[in-house]
Amino acid sequence: MIYETVLTEIRGRVGIVTLNRPQAMNALDHRLLNELMDALNAFDQNDAVGAMVITGGEKIFAAGADIKEMAEKTPQQMMNGDPLAVFDKLRALGKPVIAAVSGWALGGGCELALSCDMIVASESARFGLPEVTIGVIPGAGGTQRLPRAVGKALAMEMIINDRRLTAQEALQHGLVNRVVPVSDYLNEALELAEDIASRAPLAVRAAKRMINASYESLLADGLAEERRAFYRLFETEDRKEGMTAFVEKRKPEWKGK
Repeated sequence: MIYETVLTEIRGRVGIVTLNRPQAMNALDHRLLNELMDALNAFDQNDAVGAMVITGGEKIFAAGADIKEMAEKTPQQMMNGDPLAVFDKLRALGKPVIAAVSGWALGGGCELALSCDMIVASESARFGLPEVTIGVIPGAGGTQRLPRAVGKALAMEMIINDRRLTAQEALQHGLVNRVVPVSDYLNEALELAEDIASRAPLAVRAAKRMINASYESLLADGLAEERRAFYRLFETEDRKEGMTAFVEKRKPEWKGK
């Protein structure tokens, strides 16, 4: 597919989507979000792809939602159009998604990174949720995902008082997985994604689903579902191959079955 607002490519077993609205600082308008999700869905259904990376530019990941597009919207129009539903679809993807963030990740851009499974940040990355400064709140998961990542106190300060986090602060508080020089951040994310893509695909999907479920369910419910998912993997060829390879001291050959 050829898109207007995102670029796509496959390197090895990693699908890459690059946000490409530089004239608007990669603001997340309706078209970009739809094209982003279309590209990710295509990678999710492609057996040659084992993991995905979302990235932007070196100086800006995404400046947030496109305020010009929504400034005149009524509550009913927003609810009927439900433009933020795309973030639920992102979370529902089966394969892991890594955000490679450099420069500013603000508002919806920060929420996009939070919706991914892991974040690799460059030293120039800056994270913030400034919606309160324009009279709204984060609406794409920021008020729910950020406290789970950094704790209630810091999330309160970021959301209510527009505190921005540097890359090192984000690492210190558990928001990102690692921080590397600007020249290395995308390659670092791709290497992480390639490592993940080399693992047993059905087990990776199950693990991702269970970890995400732990944020959205009672512990007892999550433990029960985790156990069921664990047992179901014993039906798979990959489980047998993985354990056999371990016993035989060789590298497993995954089939995704």
